[in-house]
Amino acid sequence: MSREGRVVLKAGRERSLERRHPWVFSGAVARVEGSPRPGDTVALVADDGRPLGRGAYSPRSQIVVRMWSFDPDEPVDRPLLRRRLEHALALRGSLGLETDALRVVNAESDGLPGLVVDRYADHLVCQLLSTGPERWRATLVELLGELASAAGIYERSDAAVRAKEGLEPRTGLLAGAEPPELIPIHEGRRRYLVDVRGGHKTGFYLDQRDARRRLRRLAGEAGDVLDAFAYTGGFTVAALSAGAARVTSVDASRSALDLCERNLELNGLPPDRGERIEGDVFKVLRRFRDSRRTFDLVVLDPPKFIESRAQLERGSRGYKDINLLALKLLLPGGTLVTFSCSGLMDPALHQKIVADAAVDAGREARIIGRLGQPGDHPVALGFPEGAYLKGLVCRVA
Repeated sequence: MSREGRVVLKAGRERSLERRHPWVFSGAVARVEGSPRPGDTVALVADDGRPLGRGAYSPRSQIVVRMWSFDPDEPVDRPLLRRRLEHALALRGSLGLETDALRVVNAESDGLPGLVVDRYADHLVCQLLSTGPERWRATLVELLGELASAAGIYERSDAAVRAKEGLEPRTGLLAGAEPPELIPIHEGRRRYLVDVRGGHKTGFYLDQRDARRRLRRLAGEAGDVLDAFAYTGGFTVAALSAGAARVTSVDASRSALDLCERNLELNGLPPDRGERIEGDVFKVLRRFRDSRRTFDLVVLDPPKFIESRAQLERGSRGYKDINLLALKLLLPGGTLVTFSCSGLMDPALHQKIVADAAVDAGREARIIGRLGQPGDHPVALGFPEGAYLKGLVCRVA
């Protein structure tokens, strides 16, 4: 038997694969035949012997296989990777985005599990988050160089999820020219500076592009706006450029707030139309509550509070606490724009948490809009976990 081997599933556990869900969890596996190594391609087989497809083997992870193909006869090779990249690039080209910063490859939802590629102007930034793309790293870099015009390709494989795969963090130049210290990008008329070496994720929250557009409509007549977990000021710039009178930006990182100031300057927005506050966002909002400070609009874009199912209850409490504080700060008729980027939290639970926070705050609130990731962050129909970003726009009485 070849070293790549086969993964045989327990009876009845093939149904998710038949619905095109790309993950096989360790609890679904009856046995592993052969001696596959991490990242090797394995054949997936139902309990009755039916072939189900081929995927990347990851023995250290709870997700023991990530599917490359649901066609058992399709080889996992350079041509397959090339086709997937070509399809991903063609999809982005069809979206008509008014930006030079976008997601080029969105992992499982683009048929390239564990691979994220973002474009910032002339540079690509890659995250190889599981054993599959790690195994094909050199080939993927070569193909990106051939297919996606870029001055350089930089790696940011430093996400915590790599440890669950038994992989060490890694960053650095993969091909071409080193990226500048800060890369200037644009979204329509708004411009931002991005630190791809040390910034969150790959440098910027590209997935909030649609939300920034919606916020510009909401903030046009707003007086005081609170941008909590502001990072480098994506929402701050959007609100001020739309005409908000004042924006208070709060973040735990001084360096992020310094870059926020530079982004304001880049867009010709005077810094005296607000303030940048460094500190624990929970503590700052409690201080605002205790001093009876109020806002017309509050944006909550917290980091991921839930990394695993074991953290679901604790993370949910964190989301409730921060929404409770925000609701208490809003003036009657104010607007709360609140997000969760935790993939393990489904939209119904997120709504329930915000609703419970409103009850505890003694506020009546109505959902007037829902937000999610934009088209360059597509979600495969059979992979609901891909819809990780959930946002609610609530009007508060």
